[in-house]
Amino acid sequence: MNFQIIAYTGFTFILATVFAGIIIYYYNPKRKKEVEEPKHRMLRNDD
Repeated sequence: MNFQIIAYTGFTFILATVFAGIIIYYYNPKRKKEVEEPKHRMLRNDD
């Protein structure tokens, strides 16, 4: 194995980890109200 293969493999694992972290952060049940609020605000009638 040369350095280029190791670098690409490491970079791929880092990107996959970052992507998984973003997904876990966004879909965390503690954030549900914060994530859903814009949708409900848009549907409210502001008369």
